[in-house]
Amino acid sequence: MGQQGTEDEVVLPATPRELAELTELHRIARQTDAQLSKENFPVALRVLPRAVREQLVRAYRFARFVDDIGDEAAGDRLVLLAAVEADVALLDGGAPTLEPVRGLLPLVRGAGLDLQPFRDLIEANRRDQLQPEYETFDELLDYCRLSAAPIGRIILGLAGVDDDLSRRRSDRVCAALQVLEHCQDVGEDARAGRIYLPGVDRRAADVGPEALLADQTSPAVRQVVAQQVVRAEQLLHDGGPLIRQLHGWGRLAVTGYVAGGRATARALTRAHYDVLARPIRPSRGGTLGQAALLVAGR
Repeated sequence: MGQQGTEDEVVLPATPRELAELTELHRIARQTDAQLSKENFPVALRVLPRAVREQLVRAYRFARFVDDIGDEAAGDRLVLLAAVEADVALLDGGAPTLEPVRGLLPLVRGAGLDLQPFRDLIEANRRDQLQPEYETFDELLDYCRLSAAPIGRIILGLAGVDDDLSRRRSDRVCAALQVLEHCQDVGEDARAGRIYLPGVDRRAADVGPEALLADQTSPAVRQVVAQQVVRAEQLLHDGGPLIRQLHGWGRLAVTGYVAGGRATARALTRAHYDVLARPIRPSRGGTLGQAALLVAGR
C-alpha cells in the first residue's frame, strides 16, 4: 500500500486505486468500532482483569474488522485482505497504517505474541471469498483452524501457556464454538451465499440449498443441525480438560467460553434445532449455570 516510511512519516498511497482501498479499509474500521460500541461483551470477557480485558478487546476488534471486510467491504475483498495482511507484517518493526492493526502493537511488541494467529484470521476470510461450502466435517474443522483457533491461541499466549496439549485442547473448544455459531446462523449464512453444514450430511438428509433459505426449519434441516451440535458437544468435552490445566484469569476465561458453548448447545437442543424460524441464543442464567457445573467438575 504505497511506499514505506519511518514511524514519524505519513506516507500516502502511491496510486488512486490504493487510495480507494485505504479509504474503504478506514470506513470498515469505523463501522467495526461503531458496532462494537453497541455490543455487550460475553461474561467470559467482562469478568477478567482490566489489563487482560483490554488486550482481548484489541484482538477481538481486529478479528471483527477482518470479518467485516470479508462480509461487507466494497470492491475486491481479496485485495483488501491482502492489504491488511501487509499492514500486519509491519507489526514486526514497522508502522502499521490501519487503526485495528495498530491496536495489536501492545500484544505483539508488548506481550510478545506471534503474528500467525492474526494472519490465520485473515486467511479464514480469504477462504470465505473462495469457498462457499464444505464437503465434510473435517473440512469444516480445517476452516475453524483458521477462523476460530487463533482466538484461543491468543488467549493462551497472553496467559503465558505454550505447550502442544493445551493448544490442541484450545483448538477443540474454539472449533466447537465456531460450529455452534454456524448452527445458530444457518439462514443468515445461506443468504450471504455460504453454507457451513457439511455437504455429505445435507445430501444424506436430502437438504438442498433452498431449504436453508426457508422461514421454517424442516425436519431434515433440523436433523443436519443436530448432527453438528452433537459433534460440537464432543469437541467441548475433548477440550474441556484445558480448564484444569490453566490457572488464574486463563482458567476463568476458558471456563466462561466452554460454559457459553455448552449453554448454546443446550439452547439449540431445547429449541429442537429450529434455527430458521427465530434466533436461538443461550440465556445468561444458562451460561452461568454451566459455568457453575464446570467449576464443580461436572
